Amino acid sequence: MRQTLHVHFKLMHLKSFKSIPAPCPHLLPAALLASLCFTAAAEPQLSSWYTGQSGKYARIFTSKENEAAGITSTTWSRGQGNQTSPTYAGVHEVHHDAGWIYIRTSGLGFHVMGPWYLNAAKTRDFPSFPGNTATTYRIPRTPSAFSGDTTTGFGPIGYFVDGVALFDATDTFSYINSRGSDGSPQGGGRGDGVWNRDAYVNEGVTFDAANAHQAMNLHHYHANAPAIRHLLGDNVDYDAGANVYSENFNGDHSPILGWVSDGHPIYGPYAYSDPDDPASPVRRMASGYQKRDGSNASTNLNVTGRTTLPQWANRLQGRTTTLASNRYGPNVSTAYILGHYLEDYAYMGDLGLSQGSDFDLNEYNGRLCRTPEFPDGVWAYFTTIETDGTPLFPYNIGRNFYGTPTGGNTNNIPATATRSFIGGPSKQHSARDTDRGNGVLTLTWDTVEGASYQVQQGADLQNWTEGGDEFTATAITQTTSDTPSPATQPTQFYRLKRTGIANYDDSGFDNQFEGGGGNNGGGGGGDNFVATFTGPPLPPADVIQELRIGNPGIPAVLLSIDSRTQLTISFDATALPPGNHAVYVIFTPPGRPQLTLTSTNRFSP
Repeated sequence: MRQTLHVHFKLMHLKSFKSIPAPCPHLLPAALLASLCFTAAAEPQLSSWYTGQSGKYARIFTSKENEAAGITSTTWSRGQGNQTSPTYAGVHEVHHDAGWIYIRTSGLGFHVMGPWYLNAAKTRDFPSFPGNTATTYRIPRTPSAFSGDTTTGFGPIGYFVDGVALFDATDTFSYINSRGSDGSPQGGGRGDGVWNRDAYVNEGVTFDAANAHQAMNLHHYHANAPAIRHLLGDNVDYDAGANVYSENFNGDHSPILGWVSDGHPIYGPYAYSDPDDPASPVRRMASGYQKRDGSNASTNLNVTGRTTLPQWANRLQGRTTTLASNRYGPNVSTAYILGHYLEDYAYMGDLGLSQGSDFDLNEYNGRLCRTPEFPDGVWAYFTTIETDGTPLFPYNIGRNFYGTPTGGNTNNIPATATRSFIGGPSKQHSARDTDRGNGVLTLTWDTVEGASYQVQQGADLQNWTEGGDEFTATAITQTTSDTPSPATQPTQFYRLKRTGIANYDDSGFDNQFEGGGGNNGGGGGGDNFVATFTGPPLPPADVIQELRIGNPGIPAVLLSIDSRTQLTISFDATALPPGNHAVYVIFTPPGRPQLTLTSTNRFSP
């Protein structure tokens, strides 16, 4: 499927020009109009996702040497992170229905990620690079009511608005009393689960400049996320030459940084000093936690040793605060500094201090307040930091969820859900700016990196010359130029036509231009189509009982099974009605009921 976006610039006697925006309905199939031509209502759950750089390749620094030289890579391989082809960064689809927000994301940030090392000297490589996780994640559309009884688990507990996973404060390992050491990734088990290691303290050396690293290939944040904060304008400066982020408070309320699986937003560190008064000064939110160092009448673990748990552990997780000796933790030392474990912290509300006067955020690391996005009020989590931006416990979310975490990974987005955004390889190109000097007209276009385009021109909106400039976009903003003749072209219109796209890792993407994804240089078209699936692997060809495109659709012929998740079909496209059509593979696994697999991408005649 080829699509052309008409963006016209009318030259009036070569002395002035103006843009004439084209009406979307004349250019795109009806099924795409809602997602590509209109924006959804200004609902924070839909509008807060960062899409400003959609269509950009994900990039990393593979080493400190490349970081110093400013050399980035769009392909890489280490451990579980293998990108043999470029892929696109961030959230590339947003859908919603009455109950849920659905996002599709590669899991990779828009900023340059990396490098990653296991030691401060940066002489030992971190074992894995990140990779495209092709994740579909859902979040409750309405924040859930307070429950407070569910402890955060391992893996993603939500997503930041740049499409990078949110992990909690622990690195999933804890102290093993019988061995006198921590569990660790290098062996020795997970641990007793009583004294749980703080990820920032124990793994911070492996974080990149944006405070992120990988679990296998799953890129994620545990703490303050300065890269997305910088992109959102949240009080963070960035030195690209040094790849360094620095805190710079500008007085503005922080934006929404992400969404937790209980439906509640996470804001950056700055909010109204009075939670009920948007006119009150904005300041950094004060964490409700402190180290158990004897201050404010807290237990001094330096003196007593790790023989008791804080009261919040009893209240949130049902653990007794007084421990049996076989559940003691190690004494505080240089090897096990105070703050090594989550349980080294006390909630100040348990020490007689008061939320709202002595600190801002409760034991879940949030508060009920008014925000720019929720002027009537919302319960929200907040990122906690020191003045200089250093992450501060509990970082983003307390040990338990405030609400009920019903969201999470999902295999499918319901066909009845409404798509409010599509980007990545499906980003619609458009005109950004024009400039005319010395008789040369320069046009600046928003494009998809790796896509090829042709600039067409004509004296009216009916007849177009297809011999204009052709280019392959090397960034998401490209410029072209023309020197029109006043004698032969007193009025001139320009439009951009996308003609193809370079190979890319299309796992999880739905390419609305070429229809079949990127690995086939434009995928299927006409009577052939490359269909991509997620979930159970495709069955062998001789097991497939029925293969069709569309619903109820028409029969299709299997040309090849290209991988466990991709096949190529042939069919009579003229028999299909207008619209977007999935491919359906129907078969009966041994000893199980009949199963239907539905492609994640769609064909449009």
